[in-house]
Amino acid sequence: MARPSTTKNGTTAGRAASRGSNQTGVRAYNERLVMSLVRRHSGLAKAEIARRTGLSAQTVSVIMRALEKDGLLVRGAPVRGRVGQPSVPMHLDPEGAFSFGMKIGRRSADLVLMDFMGTVRAQLHEAFPYPTTGNMLRFIEKGVSTLGASLDARQRSRIAGVGLAMPFELWNWAEEVGAPAGAIEEWRSFDLMAEVAEILPYPVFLENDGTAACGAELAFGHGADHPDFLYLFIGSFVGGGIVLNNALYPGRTGNAGAIGSMPVPGPDGRPVQLIEAASIFVLERMLKAGGIDPSPLWLSPDDWSDFGAPLEQWIAGTAKSLAHAVVAASSVIDFPTVIIDGGFPVSVKTRIVEATAAALPDLDLQGIAAPRILAGGVGSNARAIGGASLPLFKRYLLDRNVLFKEVIED
Repeated sequence: MARPSTTKNGTTAGRAASRGSNQTGVRAYNERLVMSLVRRHSGLAKAEIARRTGLSAQTVSVIMRALEKDGLLVRGAPVRGRVGQPSVPMHLDPEGAFSFGMKIGRRSADLVLMDFMGTVRAQLHEAFPYPTTGNMLRFIEKGVSTLGASLDARQRSRIAGVGLAMPFELWNWAEEVGAPAGAIEEWRSFDLMAEVAEILPYPVFLENDGTAACGAELAFGHGADHPDFLYLFIGSFVGGGIVLNNALYPGRTGNAGAIGSMPVPGPDGRPVQLIEAASIFVLERMLKAGGIDPSPLWLSPDDWSDFGAPLEQWIAGTAKSLAHAVVAASSVIDFPTVIIDGGFPVSVKTRIVEATAAALPDLDLQGIAAPRILAGGVGSNARAIGGASLPLFKRYLLDRNVLFKEVIED
């Protein structure tokens, strides 16, 4: 899901060992296996964990005692059955680990502090005309200090790292966001991971913002119920991700799910990229043309109540374009489900989902089974939450959902 992380001294932290030829590596893999299983099926007792993993009851007992001692697992209330000893369900301890996640967008940035269960404990938001490297570094340095101050000493010692979610090639589309010539060109040669690692004492991870949002949906949204889905996130520009067999599919170059590049019919019938038809910057242009202040799009993205007719037109046009993209994607991969989320109010998301589903039957679906269209379960913070999940998965969990055939017994 993520690129390698950069540590404080600039070294590269590779993928944590998922297997090992020595006892330490095997034990670490099994610990991550157990925590991943408990995260996915909270409330599992020792016997059920042993059954699902194929590990011996003794091995599971040793692992669970160690993880409980380390403050990563917590016991639930005993459940008494008809015979034998009561079973004790285990859960991830929300206080077991914390992480920061930052979304860098073309109009705004968000920083969240997240616990081990994926709950956002605190967050900061900042809007701007366009992103500069200096402003982003100042925002994250000050923000991490501010949010970290809400934790006590023990909690701060359990910060696993910082995950960054941002569009790749941020310097592109400068004209579309109204940036002066050359104002964001500095991003082309800027090593964000290394720069953030220089100012913060934590491991740093980086992922494309659409992929990070898709990862958040997989881990904390509807992912448990849908092993295969196309994910669409509508932000300043639309993006997305692909989940196959309960795992993110990055593709050969990491651009799988770059749905914004997909051609769809434009207003005059000629093809345009989806990014030019179903992005929030399109609504921004429409509001400006109608003499309406578009700043609430970025300053208060939970309230779009004053946008009137341009919002109605944008929702209709966005849904029509998304429907074309969904049909095209479904002709390549037989997606049973498409999940739509975005940086907008829940009411707007609901209307886009309903309008997209309603637009599908108007298209030629011969040879294609129309997928079910669902609203995302994570919401407008999906990109920042996806960023925050990167350190937790890299340090404690398995990137992919548990593959029991690959279990190694200590």
